[in-house]
Amino acid sequence: MDDRAVNHQDDENMANDNDNNDYDSSTTARENLLTLMDTFIQQILNIRKTLLGVSVSALILAPIAIGLSVYLIRHPSFFAILEIENEFGTVLSILLGSVIIISSIWLYAGIKQYRKIGSWNSRYNAYMNEKKEINRKISAQFGLE
Repeated sequence: MDDRAVNHQDDENMANDNDNNDYDSSTTARENLLTLMDTFIQQILNIRKTLLGVSVSALILAPIAIGLSVYLIRHPSFFAILEIENEFGTVLSILLGSVIIISSIWLYAGIKQYRKIGSWNSRYNAYMNEKKEINRKISAQFGLE
């Protein structure tokens, strides 16, 4: 063989090696991206559990705080305390009003968040079912376990 044929053969081998390396790095990058996405979704799932706890606490504690504040305001001796204790009565009125307003906002946010978490949970379950189905089809197509 002459030198040109050998060089041409070497160039083809290098091109094939580069194609294989590009394929391997592309496949590795794709697998890394899929793994990263799965990890990210798992972290979101963990955060969702925390947010669910916060939402449930808002749904329980906010009505209790509102009820207690309304009870104190409606109690017969509340107005007597307001008349007898000028500064204390004013501060108590402001605090109870603040508790009612903040607890109402907290209750609204808890209900809203609880609904969003519920819809996210159903979409996540649909995603996981679809992922399992795709993995099952790929495994069946290529005879993998």
